Amino acid sequence: MPNGFPLCMASGIMPEATPVQLVECAAQAGFDYGGMWVEIGDWTPQLLRDVKSALRETGLPLIDVEVVWLKTGPADPDHLRIVDIGKELGARNVLCVSSDPDRAATQGKLARLAEHAGGDIRINLEFGLFTEVKTIHDATAIIQAIDHPAMGLLVDALHWKRSGGSVADVAALPREWLSYVQLCDAPEPGADPSDPDAILTEAIDGRVPLGQGGLPLSRLLDQLPFGIPISIEERSQALRDGFPDLSARATELYRTSHAWLNRYLEHQEV
Repeated sequence: MPNGFPLCMASGIMPEATPVQLVECAAQAGFDYGGMWVEIGDWTPQLLRDVKSALRETGLPLIDVEVVWLKTGPADPDHLRIVDIGKELGARNVLCVSSDPDRAATQGKLARLAEHAGGDIRINLEFGLFTEVKTIHDATAIIQAIDHPAMGLLVDALHWKRSGGSVADVAALPREWLSYVQLCDAPEPGADPSDPDAILTEAIDGRVPLGQGGLPLSRLLDQLPFGIPISIEERSQALRDGFPDLSARATELYRTSHAWLNRYLEHQEV
């Protein structure tokens, strides 16, 4: 943990990994936390036992489970199951996004999740142009309306930049809403914000290592609580192609992220 900033491996960097591999690779690479993708149809009681065993053996905690994806229509009971799985695994957060254009419905579904979470896990709403909660302002309004201590707001550096967010927007967020942050880098100029397909392709395939793009990462991190856990969300076709071995991929992700964080901290001390 470099000078108090825990580094976390987001599950999206290896979409082909099994849940147990996500734990093992993050631990072997040296990450302080792992992230867990929950494909609800795959989560048998045996898989839950296997993942809990891997977490116990490696000593790796989970920063989050993902993804609760709110859709149009009634609340999905599987979303409560994802929250419960997160609790069982000792995860600190649940990552949520919404494709429901009905703002009131999104608020109601998130409020239900927050009530279910209680004080055991945090429900984090992520915004982005690929969802119906497109900006930091949209997310802020929803969380203010819900007004529940189990609700948080997740800032992803790429989505924040592409949706027109500013450092002042981040600085204005209540500190108690912030459980962790997702960092990556990306070329500038990047995807056209008016092109939904380009935005989604960039988010899934076009991210680059910290410090190798043009996102204002240092300025963003300056506005967040010192020591906030940093989840490295470098979803990248180049990373997947360059490091097909999952363990090697996790190790490379840790190497580049740790190096950038050290440079950031050195600059803070000057």
